[in-house]
Amino acid sequence: MTANKSLAYYLSLPYTIEIIPDREAGGYVARVKELRGCITQAETWDELLKMIEEAKEGWLEVALERGHPIPEPTGAFAA
Repeated sequence: MTANKSLAYYLSLPYTIEIIPDREAGGYVARVKELRGCITQAETWDELLKMIEEAKEGWLEVALERGHPIPEPTGAFAA
């Protein structure tokens, strides 16, 4: 349930970020595994790290505004 949890709470969670090199076009693609559709791409590693954090924040903001359920990370490193 997301009713009492803030954007800051979700941003502090250890979501799984998958990074895939784009061997054909160059650069990288990244996605947040637990947040369906949260994906971005960039030419450089540094740019990608910034962009995936921006994508994650935007995804979470929209989900909170619309009252959508937000999955939390699970597994060995989850809080």
